Amino acid sequence: MSFFNNDYQTPDWLKAKLSRRAMLKAAAGVTATSAIPIVWSAEKSEALNQLKRQDPWLTLDAVLSHLLPQSESGPGAKDIQALAYLFNVVDEQPIDSEEKAFIFKGVGWLNGFSQSQLNSNFVVLNTEQKEQLLRKISGSQAGNNWINTLINYLYEAMLSPPSYGGNPDGIGWKWLNHQAGFPLPPKGKRFYEIPGKYQISIKNIATEDKRKA
Repeated sequence: MSFFNNDYQTPDWLKAKLSRRAMLKAAAGVTATSAIPIVWSAEKSEALNQLKRQDPWLTLDAVLSHLLPQSESGPGAKDIQALAYLFNVVDEQPIDSEEKAFIFKGVGWLNGFSQSQLNSNFVVLNTEQKEQLLRKISGSQAGNNWINTLINYLYEAMLSPPSYGGNPDGIGWKWLNHQAGFPLPPKGKRFYEIPGKYQISIKNIATEDKRKA
């Protein structure tokens, strides 16, 4: 399969997600979405440093950085630690397993298309070539959905509390002149660090639900 498969249809999980976010945006009057709090730690940072040397994280890092490059007008994907946020979402949050698979499959489809067009993987292309390639895949339904999924996570990374992986030192809030709600969880008092609370790994929720069913 590829981004240009004529049989592709927007999956139910994405339709529900887009519908929910549209409702939240209308209700809140902002572009941010409600994100489930997630865990970030030194161990996770080290794990990601190892993983991003190869795909799928190598290419995802390059795509996110292209979609939101650093500029004089504001922070880029690396500044807001978008890859770290996405990694934490995929690693910990109870998001639909099909969404995780779609994010990763998109990397293979993108590099396959890049090879067919330019005989190179996406990460080694120059800025103009990356732009042209992403514009081409955005013309397909699957490609458009994949890019929009990553853009949504860029928004979340920029607007979530720093203790959960993205938005270090509130860089996204400062750029948008946004005053976050208080109190914010300090290190040692984040929800997953409270004794007796949230001891069940989020990773196991979907599996456990299937067993009960």
